[in-house]
Amino acid sequence: MTDSELLDRIRQLRGQGCSPKEIARALGIRPSVVSPLVRQVGAELAAYASEPALVGCWVNQGWSEELGVTGHPEWPRGSPGAGCRGLATVIVARQARGGTKVSACCILVDTQCLGVKNAITPRTMDRLKLVDFIRSVYGGYEESPLEAPLDLAQHLVFGSIDYARQLGFEPAPDFGACVRHLGTWSPPSAISFGRYGKPMYVAGPDDDTGRVMRTLTRSVGEGNFDFLVGLPV
Repeated sequence: MTDSELLDRIRQLRGQGCSPKEIARALGIRPSVVSPLVRQVGAELAAYASEPALVGCWVNQGWSEELGVTGHPEWPRGSPGAGCRGLATVIVARQARGGTKVSACCILVDTQCLGVKNAITPRTMDRLKLVDFIRSVYGGYEESPLEAPLDLAQHLVFGSIDYARQLGFEPAPDFGACVRHLGTWSPPSAISFGRYGKPMYVAGPDDDTGRVMRTLTRSVGEGNFDFLVGLPV
């Protein structure tokens, strides 16, 4: 586990109310290693408490296709089939310090297997530029994105990370810079991940496909996951 992955895990466990000793036990590392990192996370949370207000949150239409959602009838779903099955794109924007600009990040979620695959770290921009940023991010989708409540983004992003970790996968390294934009989340997620609850791996062009397949075989066993892998040319 890299330093950024370790900090991300400590942020989540601390957000769940775990003590430093409980975090050390959960991660299998010495309390003397955990304690300074917990203090660092505490300082981050203190800084976050003074962060400017949420400007907005967006998600692609069809994000919930092939997923299960418990409760939350207020969450927007959009048109079925309008999304890219197994992928969800989330943007979270907050006021930048000073109040004249906004800070926005983007997170790409593999909802069926890998969790957070990629992230655009927070960018500071004029409010008018935020419109262009949203348009460029969702340009590949058939429909315009949905304005979403922050808790939907939290359940979608953090929930997918928890699911992926059970399968043996960590979020993309750049995601750590986006955590504070999402805020504190209390698990468990109201979303059931996987394709109708079963891991489904669709190989991407930059994936180490062999490593992913080996990891899934170790974590859930051969035959307990589906996959779509292109044949070599």
